Amino acid sequence: MKKIPSRRFALAASALLLADASSAIAADGYFTIGYSARQKALGGAGVADQADAMAISVNPAGIVGLERQFQFGLTVINGERGYYTKGTPRVIAPGNVESGRPWFPVPNGGYIQPIDESSAWSVASYANGGINTAYDWAHWHGPNGGPFGGGFAGIDLQQAFFSVSYARRFGTAIGPITIGVAPTVAVQMFNLQGAKQFAFYSSNPWELSDMAYDWSWGGGLRAGLTWGITDKLRFGVSGATPMWMSRLDKYSGIIADHGRFDVPANIQAGLAYDILPNLTVMADWRHTFYSMQPALGNPSNPITKGSMGTASGPGFDWTDVDSAAVGAEWRYSPMLTLRTGYHYSSNPLRARSVTVNILAPIINRHHASVGANYAFTKNSSLDFAFVYAFKNSFTGQEWIPQQPGLPFGAPNPSATVTPWLQAWEMTFGYNYKWDTGDNSIIPTRF
Repeated sequence: MKKIPSRRFALAASALLLADASSAIAADGYFTIGYSARQKALGGAGVADQADAMAISVNPAGIVGLERQFQFGLTVINGERGYYTKGTPRVIAPGNVESGRPWFPVPNGGYIQPIDESSAWSVASYANGGINTAYDWAHWHGPNGGPFGGGFAGIDLQQAFFSVSYARRFGTAIGPITIGVAPTVAVQMFNLQGAKQFAFYSSNPWELSDMAYDWSWGGGLRAGLTWGITDKLRFGVSGATPMWMSRLDKYSGIIADHGRFDVPANIQAGLAYDILPNLTVMADWRHTFYSMQPALGNPSNPITKGSMGTASGPGFDWTDVDSAAVGAEWRYSPMLTLRTGYHYSSNPLRARSVTVNILAPIINRHHASVGANYAFTKNSSLDFAFVYAFKNSFTGQEWIPQQPGLPFGAPNPSATVTPWLQAWEMTFGYNYKWDTGDNSIIPTRF
């Protein structure tokens, strides 16, 4: 086994400094369809065919067989979202209400170090999308304006991950199998504004709304496997445990289970097939377990006195999400690679929960993507990806919390609420691959 100079860890660690927990308009609930430009250009497909330094963010097993390399990337997202009402709503501001703050930067970075022909380690930092809405005072409801009568309202949930992985390939009678594991540290920050009007329904009205940002730390494990079924056909599967997080104490009076907001577990599987030596097609499926996280999966109704923030208190009422992705990569020449993809995601929202989900209109379904890689030298290349999330909306009746004459709350038969969302994003990345046998710490030839 090669002895790895400890100074190389400085380069690996530098990738971590790039990642910011910036919010995103994502795809599968608030999980993004991919992290690197390649992953996004393929529509999120590729669990069986990883080829860049961000491989561990999807499948830790994908790092074996890749050159020593690093990657820096940045996604710029423009997300338009909001809601509109029909009839006479009693809880939220009526009309066509659009959220502000449509722009989000989301960086990523990764580094891969081969150990020998059958093993490698890697480090990566990336953001998981997030939830972000910002409704101003203009749409009047109650004494202070804003959608809930508490003035400016919105949520800002940001999550980032830092992973270190190890993977090894084993020769078997049914083809080579690679297994990888990636212990992961997670950090998130959360801010909620404009919900002070719900103090009557909170188990702790002093930690309910407008408490500035609160931070939470935790971690979990991602693991993956790839199987070379034939020299052209590959299978991949990966999964992540929940990221068990410390509580968001500043918001323990509104987030279910006294501020507990763990990152949901997920699993992904797919195939990659080389139709031609320079043309690969991929198909993936992913399942995200939102319903197992109380703050996301608990029913949003009924909202009764003192119920918010309790273990069984109201959540966003999300279901689990399933998604499918297909992608194609055409290595047109040694200098130019072209990519495209399509991603479909099921809707986590229920019709009965649209009132609270104007704060989190995560209802993307159809996404189309294109991208390219251009190698301007033997060692350096640039990546680009563009993803368009088509406009989608979802309608349900407004729900009224507990009030005199409504001991358990009730739907409002006189009003419907329709959250909506559409977005596009561009990702840029720079990749550097060391020559075989080049043990330099800092790249010497770009």
